[in-house]
Amino acid sequence: MSGNWKVTLPCTRAEAEAIDAGDGPALDPMPTLVTTEEVLDDAEQWRLDAYFDREPDAAAIAAIAALAPATAARPTVERLPDEDWVTMSQAGLAPLHVGRFFVHTGDAAVPKGAHGLHIAAGRAFGTGHHETTSGCLAALDGMAQAGRRFDRVIDIGTGTGLLAFAASHLWPDAAIVATDIDAVAIDVTRENATANGVDGLHLIVADGTLDDAVTAAAPYDLVIANILAGPLVSMAPELAAIAAPGATILLAGLLEVQRDAVEAAYTACGCTPLTTDRRNDWSVLTLRAGAERFVPAGPFDPKGRDGWALDI
Repeated sequence: MSGNWKVTLPCTRAEAEAIDAGDGPALDPMPTLVTTEEVLDDAEQWRLDAYFDREPDAAAIAAIAALAPATAARPTVERLPDEDWVTMSQAGLAPLHVGRFFVHTGDAAVPKGAHGLHIAAGRAFGTGHHETTSGCLAALDGMAQAGRRFDRVIDIGTGTGLLAFAASHLWPDAAIVATDIDAVAIDVTRENATANGVDGLHLIVADGTLDDAVTAAAPYDLVIANILAGPLVSMAPELAAIAAPGATILLAGLLEVQRDAVEAAYTACGCTPLTTDRRNDWSVLTLRAGAERFVPAGPFDPKGRDGWALDI
């Protein structure tokens, strides 16, 4: 039966973090997985919702249940009304104030002195509420507060465009490229850019840097990638190759337990880790590219991109 369906079951925070890190089922089509903290600061009281665009069969339900082995509860399955469940899942999120940015999904009064960014609940994730995205906003704001200036910026895996918009506000004269592997995300970014009065972004549908338009605009003096640990490691040579000598590289979407592997991948490409912003179990990394532009030893290998996620 067609339509929107949801499978729900309790999970733990550890299980939720594993899911957020890309440890999902091998299903086709892949459902959208959303984890929610049910009770504040209670590691045992989380919830997993899996959204399907068709009625899930027994094998799909079992695959979702396997993501939360700690629970004895049976998954609940329900058909949703013919409405936009992504919008519903994001609607009502409290506004987020990070540095000089005030991010909101609906009508909200922007505090005096803050820069409002309206990211409508909709077809792509990336409202700034996850630790990885709020950490990137804080890092970008901190760079500007410290007097850093950038002329060429790229946001890899832009999602809703939020980080690209923030960079555009902080460095209005910079040439900014925003990419995503998902064409829908680029459409959403374009819509959000119009809604926020952001002009001049170069939007590209691309798998990492594997597009001539991405490399033609290189080198970049600020490279942003808020995705997942697997793709970050896979793309280390690519991101290092498009970075200008001494460029700043901002990485997020990784758990603290994955930080060593991510840092090692970039260190091998001549980058130097500078700072780590630990936010609960997530980490936001700032690195500096090598003094000379990195030249990869061979062609890029897209292996490892499984589990690519939109901006969270």
